[in-house]
Amino acid sequence: MSEKSVVSVPHRLIVVEGPIGVGKTSLARRLARSFGSELILEQAEENPFLERFYKNPRSAALQTQLFFLFQRARQLEDIRQHDLFDNVRVADYLIEKDRLFARLTLDDEEYALYEQVYARLALDAPVPDLVIYLQAPVDVLLERIQRRGIRYEQRIDRAYLERLQEAYARYFHAYQASPLLIVNAAQADFVSNDQDYAELLEQVLRIRHGRHFYNPLKSTL
Repeated sequence: MSEKSVVSVPHRLIVVEGPIGVGKTSLARRLARSFGSELILEQAEENPFLERFYKNPRSAALQTQLFFLFQRARQLEDIRQHDLFDNVRVADYLIEKDRLFARLTLDDEEYALYEQVYARLALDAPVPDLVIYLQAPVDVLLERIQRRGIRYEQRIDRAYLERLQEAYARYFHAYQASPLLIVNAAQADFVSNDQDYAELLEQVLRIRHGRHFYNPLKSTL
């Protein structure tokens, strides 16, 4: 599939979500190229506490989470300063997932403090027109994390990914805020394989409402 010509899209804001290593940022980048849209990224590499968190989660969980919260608040402010309907936007995170990670990594006292800060920021995130939730088994996530070779991510252990996977599953089981496309990303390559991507893009362009499941038939990995 050629991305030289911009694809017309019925959505103004598309969010790609899923656990670490599932490929959400790579897919968000390709969708943004297809749509000629603005790309909103989590920018985890800017968090100075993240490497410490993966090395010793209990020692740096609160700092890591608050940095992400303030970073996302700044990005939302930038969005609010522009008309959301000016152009299409593709993001690789939901602002609500910040709480998901906070509940997973913080103890009760830290989470209570986090909630106070969250409330004071009065975040008013736009509701996506479509959320794409990518799923893959933990073994696949670990293999992809190892393959992409970010040094501090190599400390991520299976138990943490399993808890994260469960937290995402619970969150999206109850999610009703916007149309949702749940994608089995275990065997598909939406970045390098044009056919895999074209088939997923067809699903994205078709959805207007409701909850949908997409399980690619072919394995390219």
